[in-house]
Amino acid sequence: MEVRCTTRWAVALSAVAVFCAAPASADATDDAVVAALAKHNIVINDDNSVDVYFGPKAPAGNENNWVQTVNGKSWFVILRLYGPLQTWFDKTWKPGEIEEL
Repeated sequence: MEVRCTTRWAVALSAVAVFCAAPASADATDDAVVAALAKHNIVINDDNSVDVYFGPKAPAGNENNWVQTVNGKSWFVILRLYGPLQTWFDKTWKPGEIEEL
């Protein structure tokens, strides 16, 4: 998921007190963003997007990008954008859908 905002973004689950947050700048591909994510051991894709995994168990090799869910309990994701760019307001950018692996 490529996130476009000026300050930071966060992903939260409704019933789980876990946040996956990352500072950002006006350009989501900015080197400062990549450095900030790496500081928190979040794995960044070659195109500077970030894959976030949700589930009761971390997928092998993706533990740093995993947010734990409670097995058998319902949950939903909240994406918070702090300082969204114009592309959010004019709807030329939207976050990707959650995909089952």
